[in-house]
Amino acid sequence: MSMFQDPIREGLAQGWRVLGGGLAPLPAELDCDVAIVGSGAGAGVSAELLVKAGLKVLIIEAGPLRSSSDFKQREAEAYTGLYQEGAARKTADKAFNILQGRCVGGSTTINWTSSFRTPADTLAFWGREFGLSDLNEAAMAPWFAQAEARLNVHDWEGTPNANNSALERGLQVLKLEAKRIPRNVKGCWNLGSCGLGCPTNAKQSMLLTTIPAALAGGATMLVQTRAERLEWSGDTVQALICRPVTLNDAPAGPELRVKARHFLVAGGAINSPALLLRSNAPDPHQRLGRRTFLHPVVISAALFDERIDGWAGAPQSVYTDHFLHTDPIDGPLGFKLEVPPLHPALMASTLVGMGASYVQTLQQFPHAQAVLALLRDGFHPESPGGRVQLRGDGSPVLDYPINAVLLDGARRALLAMAELQFAAGARTVMPLHEEGRFVKSWAEAKAQIEALPLGPQQLRLVSAHVMGGCGMAADASRGVVRPDGRHWQLRNLSVHDGSIFPTSIGANPQLSIYGQATRLTVALARALGGRDVALNAPA
Repeated sequence: MSMFQDPIREGLAQGWRVLGGGLAPLPAELDCDVAIVGSGAGAGVSAELLVKAGLKVLIIEAGPLRSSSDFKQREAEAYTGLYQEGAARKTADKAFNILQGRCVGGSTTINWTSSFRTPADTLAFWGREFGLSDLNEAAMAPWFAQAEARLNVHDWEGTPNANNSALERGLQVLKLEAKRIPRNVKGCWNLGSCGLGCPTNAKQSMLLTTIPAALAGGATMLVQTRAERLEWSGDTVQALICRPVTLNDAPAGPELRVKARHFLVAGGAINSPALLLRSNAPDPHQRLGRRTFLHPVVISAALFDERIDGWAGAPQSVYTDHFLHTDPIDGPLGFKLEVPPLHPALMASTLVGMGASYVQTLQQFPHAQAVLALLRDGFHPESPGGRVQLRGDGSPVLDYPINAVLLDGARRALLAMAELQFAAGARTVMPLHEEGRFVKSWAEAKAQIEALPLGPQQLRLVSAHVMGGCGMAADASRGVVRPDGRHWQLRNLSVHDGSIFPTSIGANPQLSIYGQATRLTVALARALGGRDVALNAPA
């Protein structure tokens, strides 16, 4: 599909039923078989399958409907228009900045396309600790295969850009495993602006694949419409109360009542637990909103003599899992190494320092390179993650305590990244820490990192991956939802998103969500009397 076509605008012109957001007025009441909250990875897959099964589906998205015609590769427009809280969502103590999507397609519209199956050791841990033994590697493989075929997931065959090549070179010099990242793209132009919305319709996000398929099949979608609360009695949800909102999430009209046979929550970790909290959903074992996990990310910056131009080319194409396997899965926190795209506003807002030194670093922007370490949280006995809570206005906030186990992982990750960057030929390297400074040798970097005081507001911490809060488990005492995705206490409520994971994944989570949502929805469609379905690749 060329950049001169916009399948969303074409679909609207053909009569897709999309209400709200200035497209069509919202009624006071709607009725359907399945009401889906969200339109991201879990919601999109579920919507397409349920429509194929012959069920009447309603999709409810708090963010706006934007498409390739709107994606101009401008950071100021993308972050404010497509991300939660204008790309400035923070944890309670402001230590973490969290990047999540808030638009049709959710985070799949603005992610960097990395597509990994759930690691086998993660699935095995869930089996041992949460009774999810049926979710082993062999059992999940067919579900991942369906999602990979539908969304064109394949190893990136292009030449890595200079940012990724530096990571690969450092790994090779140190004789560590360097691998290529599978990506969900088709006809990629290699622009590098994946995080700003794909202007060429190459990224096979929910915006381009499952949501259009669901709408073409007869689903209705509400946009700029926030799911406020569920009304329930006994073990049954009667209705979902929604409200139209502006682009900055302010109320924009009267409430709307949605009735459904089944309610499917897929608003993403943080927002899904928050909806259940606002609804005072049953929580007899105090599990709701707890064990919410990030992949806590620490960053190492480097300057090279040659130009890196980290904004150009596929943002993520090289990785290593070497440091995930140096200790037992429940031992000291392991970490996955990748690189981020380097765009001016993203870099400037993440960079540490001030004054002349800050300006000097930005002046060398074309020569800058960065490596990310994604810490695998939730496996060590002392890494319980965080807790989603509600502010006074009902909006969610994630409280994520930073403890010694996490900080130990962060320090080891900073050391590993600095050594790799010098091995790759970096001129100078700096850990992103308030007291970090550029140094000229691995010996200097090692001494600096080992001496740094680590803690909130000192260490730069970010994350684009949120998991847990509605954890899945084989018994109600250990989780919010059952192995089939249904709520333990509310029989006609399911959760199909990253919030069901009992720990972090240890890899970028979108394919983990696609695979689980496929598995859960095929069974749900059958239970609701729909046709047997599969997530097939498009003809």
